[in-house]
Amino acid sequence: MAEYIPLSVPDNPRLAQNIIHFARALRRAGLPIGPGRVIEAIKAVQAAGFTDRMDFYWTLHACFVNRPEHRIVYAQIFRLYWRDPRFLEHMMSMLLPAVRGVQEEKLAQAAEKRAAQALLGDEMPEMPEPEQEQEAEQIEVDASFTISTEEKLKTLDFEQMSLDEIAQAKKMIAQLTLPVKPIKSRRSMAASHGKRTDHRKTIRDALRKGGEIRAVAHAKPRLRWPNLVVLCDISGSMSQYSRMVLHFLHAVANEKGQGWAKVHAFTFGTRLTNITRHLATRDVDAALKAAGAEAQDWEGGTRIGDCLHDFNKHWTRRVMGQGAVVLLITDGLDRDAASDLEKEMQRLQLSSKRLIWLNPLLRWDGFAPKASGIRAMLPYVDSFRAGHSIQSLEQLAEAISKPDDAGEKARLMAML
Repeated sequence: MAEYIPLSVPDNPRLAQNIIHFARALRRAGLPIGPGRVIEAIKAVQAAGFTDRMDFYWTLHACFVNRPEHRIVYAQIFRLYWRDPRFLEHMMSMLLPAVRGVQEEKLAQAAEKRAAQALLGDEMPEMPEPEQEQEAEQIEVDASFTISTEEKLKTLDFEQMSLDEIAQAKKMIAQLTLPVKPIKSRRSMAASHGKRTDHRKTIRDALRKGGEIRAVAHAKPRLRWPNLVVLCDISGSMSQYSRMVLHFLHAVANEKGQGWAKVHAFTFGTRLTNITRHLATRDVDAALKAAGAEAQDWEGGTRIGDCLHDFNKHWTRRVMGQGAVVLLITDGLDRDAASDLEKEMQRLQLSSKRLIWLNPLLRWDGFAPKASGIRAMLPYVDSFRAGHSIQSLEQLAEAISKPDDAGEKARLMAML
């Protein structure tokens, strides 16, 4: 909920125009607002008045918000647009990179960066700019993200992206899908025609008709959908990659019709953390903020063997049933030499239908499995692929749809 300060109505107010620009900022942030809602909001404010700050907030809230996940975005944009007298400086401070070590970095709240980007992209009626500057800025925005730039961004390493490129990459990741083919179950279902004869149903139907078999019943295998289990490394060497992968997992978990029965997500660094329930939040900023608060080992050390042991011991029977596909996102640089990593990887592979390892270090042409952790893990994965760019995440969908896809495993196993 936003904090309120007293409102000062100007001598020549343009309230209707400000409400229109406020609605445009909400639309940029993802709220489904059309012209009809804007007209209703203006009429509602006209009927309710502009004298009480709480009435004004909730009047616009009733017109623009109809989903729970939009409340945080609305509150942040409302605070920046209507309440903060120095909102432009505040928004720029959130979007510009901070110099670490000089001053303490202030973390943005959930949906705050989306609110800042939505408002900075709007034309503010209260602060007109010179005509020439406005025209030059408009030309720059129109040519900032062309098709060639989009293709270049797909192959760019996540660690090499600027703040603006990361924002564009997150929008592209939100549109990615990860479809999967159904699995044939041992259970059967009735079918008008099929290769399998349903003897039990045939006899039951005959007993109802005095023992006379008039038709032979057929059956076919019942289709079911597997679970997707993701183990994501959030140690210091994987921090930028893990954030982008979690954006991708949020899009997969909230996209209906992709075929997954359920998406389970775990983070690990020095300990294992289950963040599945946080990914169910529709707003991506709120979901990742809650997941970050749950996992206390962000950008810390790496204990892959111990974390896999905890997963195999406490979570395998809960989430790995019925042919689950496992995505392991890590660079394989285990700092705990005493852990039995090879044994835990073997158990994880035996519990899953397919084990796919995404390693951002594979982006280097001269990559070789020299680290002890990588040498211990590589023999027990079904597919070994890169996971450092948008293009690598797009190729992941092809790897899941092809059961025999091994990625770079065969080439690297020859080096062992």
